Amino acid sequence: SIGSELCRQVAKLSPARLVMFEIAESALFDLEHEMREKFPQVSVVPVIGDVRDRRRVREIVSLHQPTIIYHAAAYKHVPVMEVHPVEAVKNNVLGTLVVAEAAAEFGAERFVLVSTDKAVRPTNVMGASKRVAELIVQSMNGSGKETTFVAVRFGNVLDSVGSVIPIFRRQLET
Repeated sequence: SIGSELCRQVAKLSPARLVMFEIAESALFDLEHEMREKFPQVSVVPVIGDVRDRRRVREIVSLHQPTIIYHAAAYKHVPVMEVHPVEAVKNNVLGTLVVAEAAAEFGAERFVLVSTDKAVRPTNVMGASKRVAELIVQSMNGSGKETTFVAVRFGNVLDSVGSVIPIFRRQLET
C-alpha cells in the first residue's frame, strides 16, 4: 500500500528505471499494469522476491544498481504480530537488515526505511520490531559506507492495506 504509492510518486518524477520488488504476485501484477498504463515513459521492472532472502535481494540490487531504495516491506497488523512475534522479527527486522546491507554493499546513494508511529515507545511486537529496524538503519550511517540511511514514520494511512478505517466502516454499517 505505502510501497505502491511510493512507486506512483517516484514515477511522476520520470526515473530512468523503477524496480518494484514485491513478495505478493497479484499485488505486483496489478501495480505493474497500473504503472505501465499511467506512466508509459517509465521503465518499470517488476520483481518477485522476499526481503528475507539475502541472495535474491543481493542479486536484484547488484543487477539494477538503484540510486535510492525505499524499503516499505513490513508486517503491520498489530494483533496478528502479537500472535506471531517471530514472523514480525524475521520480516520487519531481518528483512530490513538484508536490504540495508545490500544497499551499502552495492553503493546506493540513499536507503529510506518506511517505519511507523508505533515505533515510538513501542507497546506491541509490531512497534518494537519496527523500532529495532530503525535502530539498524541509524547504526549503518557512517562507518565508511557511501549510503545515507534514513527512516520515516507514517501513522495510519487511510484506506491502505491493513488500515483500521475499513474495519471502522464495517462496524458502522452493522
